[in-house]
Amino acid sequence: MKVLIKQATIVCPSSPLKGQIKDILIEQGIIRAIEDNISETADKLIEIPGLHLSPGWMDIFAHCCDPGLEHRETLETAAAAAAAGGFTDIMALPNTNPAIHNKAQVEYIVQKSKSLPVTIHPIGAVTKNTDGAELAEMYDMQQAGAMAFGDGINSIQSSGLLIKALQYVKAFNGTIIQLPDDKSINPGGLMNEGIISTQLGLPGKPAMAEELMVARDIKLARYAGSRIHFTGISSAKSLEYIKRAKESGISVSCSVTPYHLFFTDSDLTGYDTNLKVNPPLRTETDRQALIQGLIDGTVDCIASHHLPQHYDNKVCEFEYAKNGMIGLETLFGVVWAMTHTHWPVEKLVEKLAVSPRKLFGLPVPEIKAGTAANLTLFNPNTTFAFEESLIQSKSKNSGFTGQFLKGTVLGIINGNKMALQ
Repeated sequence: MKVLIKQATIVCPSSPLKGQIKDILIEQGIIRAIEDNISETADKLIEIPGLHLSPGWMDIFAHCCDPGLEHRETLETAAAAAAAGGFTDIMALPNTNPAIHNKAQVEYIVQKSKSLPVTIHPIGAVTKNTDGAELAEMYDMQQAGAMAFGDGINSIQSSGLLIKALQYVKAFNGTIIQLPDDKSINPGGLMNEGIISTQLGLPGKPAMAEELMVARDIKLARYAGSRIHFTGISSAKSLEYIKRAKESGISVSCSVTPYHLFFTDSDLTGYDTNLKVNPPLRTETDRQALIQGLIDGTVDCIASHHLPQHYDNKVCEFEYAKNGMIGLETLFGVVWAMTHTHWPVEKLVEKLAVSPRKLFGLPVPEIKAGTAANLTLFNPNTTFAFEESLIQSKSKNSGFTGQFLKGTVLGIINGNKMALQ
């Protein structure tokens, strides 16, 4: 199949073609030519005003819910949501049923996703059933295709167990992904502890629960000489700890979610259960610190924390609602809306396409003749209201429904597979 893309602005931080407007011819999933004008006949012509093109984006923390939780999401619907959000690659959480905690489960994800337009990389569980008690078979999972290791939405509480995991993955240069949350500190907290939680009469969870875990795990990573990635960082103090750790040479990286860049705890005054997340939404001071950390490079990349929930788990009292929101489809529009006045779009593309792959050892796609097509098509200059009718995910628990976002994703091309909006 031949695909001809006409007059696309190339957004690729490392390419000599960056900023140039070119025609691109793709044949059988391979970029055959990049020229000022290509008149060759193609099976598919893509000619859209304002079209920008970059290396395919990658998300590092998305719950596909398959196997076992298919009423919330499947690999097929997760791939559709990811493609709608501009992602050619996503990393799938291990919190399934059964958990992705052995070679067979990793192979299931790898094989089942081969027919999808989006490449799904499993995150192998650090502990069996992600319950934090006993180490899982990480070496076997790594050999089968696990991209990294972590217990997903379950933070690893035991220092002794985490140090063993860090030492274990060092043998194959692996990375542990940790969502920092000391569950022993006010486990019944429903939102950030502060003035707003007091006003709303909701039990709060202090930022200290995150910060203590970040400080502890930095020390463990230093002791083990291994690599740890913190995801869902929501506190200014956590960012300070990570920045100092990086400056001292510890192998630490971190990511933030779109919703921590967009919302604060004051947005919970309407008790919107879609905004019930973990780590909870913090203060405006924290939100501004996260944006600044993204701009100055303390934050390495953005993670969607795509967490589908069934209707019944969100349309209920705030106290009983489950944590999490879907986020693959809105990530670019949210983050670009929050940062477009701070930096050019190629800087955001670097956080979406380049940094995640470098962190987890994947080659960064190139935009040049002779290479496999791994591309995201988008227009950063549009503004639109995100509505539920646009959602491709099986679940609809988005906190961004009705919000105005900036930048439209037009589609992806991943080898000889294509998904256009």
